[in-house]
Amino acid sequence: MRRIVAIVLIGLGAFFVALAPLVKFWAADKIISSGVKSNQFGVSNLEAKGAQYFSRQDLKVLTADLDIIVTTRGDVKDANADRVVWDEATVVNDRTNNRRVIDLSERRSAFERASGVGINCCGVNVQKEPVQIEGQIYKFPFGVEKKTYKVFNSTVRKAYDATFVKEDVVNGLPVYVFEQTVPATKTQTLTAPANVFGMTQTGDVQLDRWYEGKNTYWIEPVTGSPVKQEQQRNEVLKSSDGVERSKAFVATAVMTPDTIKGLVDSASSGKSQINLITNTLPLTLLVVGVVLLIGGILIGRRKTN
Repeated sequence: MRRIVAIVLIGLGAFFVALAPLVKFWAADKIISSGVKSNQFGVSNLEAKGAQYFSRQDLKVLTADLDIIVTTRGDVKDANADRVVWDEATVVNDRTNNRRVIDLSERRSAFERASGVGINCCGVNVQKEPVQIEGQIYKFPFGVEKKTYKVFNSTVRKAYDATFVKEDVVNGLPVYVFEQTVPATKTQTLTAPANVFGMTQTGDVQLDRWYEGKNTYWIEPVTGSPVKQEQQRNEVLKSSDGVERSKAFVATAVMTPDTIKGLVDSASSGKSQINLITNTLPLTLLVVGVVLLIGGILIGRRKTN
């Protein structure tokens, strides 16, 4: 009987010892990646106080406090084991002048579950126009490093460097902070009455819309999840001679406290699960396996003696 018990204990011990690195280095990655939802649905709220924007209705620049609502929905049918596909709609409302939908933008993105890097498939687009995406989309990779990552900017439809600048704490959660600077880039050409912009020409003129900005990301490093974001936008209208004729959209948008809290709670939960899968569970399996091995060997030797 002791011989049978010894064999069983040694077999179980060897199994647990072999399972520990398998869980840590293979199964953990699969489980963690599956945590990025194919059926994503989320709403993030930002606000921009004292923003300035050109009102098409008033044909002048207005100053207002803005509410910005970003809604993301996962497209399950185009997702697979390695990627997810999310559709996003951003609505800007003028709270000061009680005007809804002063701006609406849409994009469709696909990205790798584990790395967060964009994938060009599945009809990715910005404002319904096909686009080549690159860099991080929505999230950073699991296990974020203190280095520079490229992050896709949907306004200019290009990825720019986001550089690690410091460590910080958001609502008690340790995070890494990255900053991205987007140089002045022409994003649109439009036609408008010359007299609206104080120009001497008669009739309509063409104006170019130029964007430049600075984006700051607070990222939980274990999950790669964003928990806070700030967007500084400076968009102006210039005539063909390069002269700035009007502000188009100038604002600093920050996430609301409720949105930050929700993101922090989600990232904290994900961090705990990842630590359980990658550290606690493998270590427990290893310890239990070693104990069973030793117990089996001791019982076997006692039988022999």
